[in-house]
Amino acid sequence: MEPLPPPRPTYAVITLSDRAANGERADESGPAACAMLSEALGCAPIEALVLPDERSAIEAALKRLSDDAGCRLIVTTGGTGLAPRDVTPEATRAVIDREVPGLAEAIRAAGIKHTPFAVLSRGLCGLRGGPRGECLIINLSGSPQAVREQLAVVLPVLPHALEQAAGALQDCAQSK
Repeated sequence: MEPLPPPRPTYAVITLSDRAANGERADESGPAACAMLSEALGCAPIEALVLPDERSAIEAALKRLSDDAGCRLIVTTGGTGLAPRDVTPEATRAVIDREVPGLAEAIRAAGIKHTPFAVLSRGLCGLRGGPRGECLIINLSGSPQAVREQLAVVLPVLPHALEQAAGALQDCAQSK
């Protein structure tokens, strides 16, 4: 008898943008992330939110989605630059227990191939442990093109990362 496949991860996407939250422009980044993740993970997000660049609101959403909704993955888009209201990394750092710097480094390194401005991204990635398990939080830049490029970097390792965060004992050095 073959083992059952692992359950599909529960995930959410949060777009951080004052203008999108105020209805001044359409959110294109969140739907781009949802489409790529839905195809890769085989399921739709449990939530797709658009929030203003307010640190307390971002922290509250990350905590609620991880702790109460049981998300194993939260992908954010926007708020990772140098503008005064870009506070996504600070909000993320406030709620995570452990950083996963390799993911953020890979995103920036790949981004440099597309634009020199990739080095200005302050996005980070990390794990939040909660009552319902570990949640991987990944900060992406705000443009739809950047979301597609950055998710393309993360998607090949995402299933393994989620398995490891859930406590799988598989050796990372084993080839797949």
